[in-house]
Amino acid sequence: MKKYKITLIKGDGIGPEIIDEAVKVLDAVAACSNFQFSYDEALMGGIAYDVTGDPLPRETIIKSLACDAVLFGAIGGPKWDSLPREKRPESGLLRFRKELGVYANLRPAIVYDELINASSLKPEIIKGVDIMVVRELIGGIYFGEPKGRTEDKGWNTMVYTRSEVVRIAHHAFKIAMTRDKRVCSIDKANVLDVSQLWRDVVTDVSAEYPEVELTHMYVDNAAMQLVLNPKQFDVMLTGNIFGDILSDEASMLCGSIGLLPSASVGDKIGVYEPIHGSAPDIAGQGIANPIATIASASMMLRYALDENEAADKIDAAIKKALSEGYRTGDLAQYDAKEVCSTSEIGSIIANYIQR
Repeated sequence: MKKYKITLIKGDGIGPEIIDEAVKVLDAVAACSNFQFSYDEALMGGIAYDVTGDPLPRETIIKSLACDAVLFGAIGGPKWDSLPREKRPESGLLRFRKELGVYANLRPAIVYDELINASSLKPEIIKGVDIMVVRELIGGIYFGEPKGRTEDKGWNTMVYTRSEVVRIAHHAFKIAMTRDKRVCSIDKANVLDVSQLWRDVVTDVSAEYPEVELTHMYVDNAAMQLVLNPKQFDVMLTGNIFGDILSDEASMLCGSIGLLPSASVGDKIGVYEPIHGSAPDIAGQGIANPIATIASASMMLRYALDENEAADKIDAAIKKALSEGYRTGDLAQYDAKEVCSTSEIGSIIANYIQR
């Protein structure tokens, strides 16, 4: 029997609650599959600062690089907002991504038919939406040098090298080959030299994937088109800051940020996490929606462990729970048969898998 070692980084706020439910579901799917999990916990974020004085202890990096995949909850909260920037939870996360070399952030935006009324857009606009945003994660303006500020001025530099664009473009085209074979590359090449390099390199890489249709779109138009006609998109490829914004916009097509997973992958290890934050205002109340984290565990099975059948079981169980009308409070107004706690939703999904 295969054995997989998973590093769990629960983090802050609702992080521990939602990770616990994902583990419950992973154990359920392992029980009816030919593999087992072992788990090793590590610290990152505000809790890591409180315990060690560092939002990213070295031990966390070592554990993460030694496992098969990382399942991560969420970090941050107002408790740590007054710390120096380098000590804040978010700085630890940026260093974590850089240290692990996870350069590709995969964010699916899928509209569940059962929750089509949860979106602020008309059902005919969003029915059937299935988008994969492929965001470059460890380059661009968040990491570019020089950067700094004075009392009256702040500056950051948006930098991409050819090699950084080549590797993320290959990732997007390979994913497109498993989907509808369409890539829309998002940039601002009419204004930014760095975006013109991006566009030129993506075009060069596309020659290696003749079956995939490549289009280009300026980021401001893409933001508008996501609301106007989201079904035109299959794979959206873009840089760090544009992807940060567009993937959050795409998530709201689906009605709740509590539904959507993500994967951050590279050549060494992958990190799987919900796209939402730590929600400290509801932490410990048992009302957080764990579905995004459970769906992230499914992505982990699919992309890190090549356990596609097990991933399919989790996805089917999530869909069945929603179709049966089980909802957490954030979705209670949308055809809820029963409003459930965080733990109850996790148990329902796990039980569907075990049946």
